[in-house]
Amino acid sequence: MTAISTDGLTKRFGDDVYAVDELSLTVEEGEVFGFLGPNGSGKSTTIDMLLDYVRPTAGSASVLGFDAQAEADEIHDRVGILPDGYSLYDRLSGREHLQYAIRLKGSDDDPDDLLHRVGLDERAGSRPAGTYSKGMSQRLALGIALVGDPDLLILDEPSSGLDPDGIRDIRELTLQHAADGGTVFFSSHILSQVEAVCDRVGILDDGRLVAVDTVDGLRESLGTGTTITVTVDEPPVRPDLDSLAGVSGVHVEGDEIQVTCTEPAAKLAVLDQLRAGGTRILDFDTRKSSLEDLFSAYTHRGPETPPMEVQR
Repeated sequence: MTAISTDGLTKRFGDDVYAVDELSLTVEEGEVFGFLGPNGSGKSTTIDMLLDYVRPTAGSASVLGFDAQAEADEIHDRVGILPDGYSLYDRLSGREHLQYAIRLKGSDDDPDDLLHRVGLDERAGSRPAGTYSKGMSQRLALGIALVGDPDLLILDEPSSGLDPDGIRDIRELTLQHAADGGTVFFSSHILSQVEAVCDRVGILDDGRLVAVDTVDGLRESLGTGTTITVTVDEPPVRPDLDSLAGVSGVHVEGDEIQVTCTEPAAKLAVLDQLRAGGTRILDFDTRKSSLEDLFSAYTHRGPETPPMEVQR
């Protein structure tokens, strides 16, 4: 069973403002899926349509096998969500928030266990939520999302307000939820965190899906691969490296030669070629294109550049 499936899902405001434009996407059960896009690209609107908070203009969506509009109650029983914009009750303690959520879900969770899982101690659980810091509020909201051990966990900017320890906790909880058989739909602007936990990512731009793949798959699709930077004693005037298999670009600046390699074997071939030509190598390092690099490549386009082909 797929966890999320959309077919031509569209949300239009007025006659010509498309928040989401013909989104067709599948998220597999047990997957950690990263959902990325610039501000205003349609990520939150998509989540709202999956949960029937907003009705689509066209297209369809299903969540855990249920129709997102006709069977929203069944979906809400099986989904935990940490929304980007949420509200807590200032006068209720953290524990009371969880007890209330447990009653609504009809689950048998232990509120103190949930507090512990999200890094809130007993004293914090007894305090009114109105006294919480942003990070503590975020942890409590995550605990509420975990009530009932949901089949699908939707996290919309889960790291907002968290310190490095909190970000690490989010990462560990995400991976553990997937390891236990759950699915995670992970929307975040902290791309290094997405790269660390997600099996695949989808990138939205202006409401349209421009890429879906693993991070390595996106690297391969764009031909970015790995950049090897070689520091040399004296760079050759014309390093004959472009002809090597798996080399897609060569740039010389000062005593450094930067070579983009789309195949792992090309890195050694570059070093061997330079040595064979009499170049003395002083040092070298390699760097894979980060998800941030790939994100920029897919979303920072000129006005005349058409959307890139979707990779599946």
